[in-house]
Amino acid sequence: MPDLARQVAEAGRDIGLEYVAASADIGDPSPMRGADGRPLAETAFRWIDPDLRYWEDRGFALRSLFIHAARVCSEPFYFSGRRLASWRPNRALDAVAAEGPIETFGVGVAIVAPAYLPGGVIGAVVWASPDPELDVARVFEAHAAGLHALALRFVATYADEMHGMAAAPVRLTRREIQCLKWAAAGKTDQQIGEIVSIALPTVRFHITNAARKLRVPGRSQAISRAATLGYIGAHAG
Repeated sequence: MPDLARQVAEAGRDIGLEYVAASADIGDPSPMRGADGRPLAETAFRWIDPDLRYWEDRGFALRSLFIHAARVCSEPFYFSGRRLASWRPNRALDAVAAEGPIETFGVGVAIVAPAYLPGGVIGAVVWASPDPELDVARVFEAHAAGLHALALRFVATYADEMHGMAAAPVRLTRREIQCLKWAAAGKTDQQIGEIVSIALPTVRFHITNAARKLRVPGRSQAISRAATLGYIGAHAG
């Protein structure tokens, strides 16, 4: 971890984006910490405004444009001229930028690398500069792929060290997946039975069994968890 944190900081200095902020889980306000227990924001990284101790503000993620954008865009993107952009046209980023007044917290330009981990966890690394004249689009074109890979490695390594190795992935049967997919599409147990040609009690058995394997208490939670794990997709049915 210390070596990866140094690489993250050095990567920013090499491309003129020397101010770094990082989160291992944007849904958790707890800061990333080093082996000494201190926040990396106080040791490995520094921010444009030294008085903005964002890692101590439990509501900061709800106000941050970059964190909000990382929820709807899994690929790296950049900020310039009060605009968010990526490798391709991205309507989700356009919508985030258009939502209202943007609080930049001193950022002139930035590159953001979301880090999507298994289980629905989203981390992110932000490399920023206060200089709005920096040609960040050119920097992004040249370095975004490498920064994204580094962010994923950094956040995943931190998650492994903090939480240990994850359990083996849940294995659902073909029939369990079928039933959950149709349930996610809004079908009743009776309708699912008719669609896949099995009895009503059998449908309920498969959904209950899937929920047990996924360690959730019911049907709706099983659908949500199965979607998160990639079994039924975000647009099942």
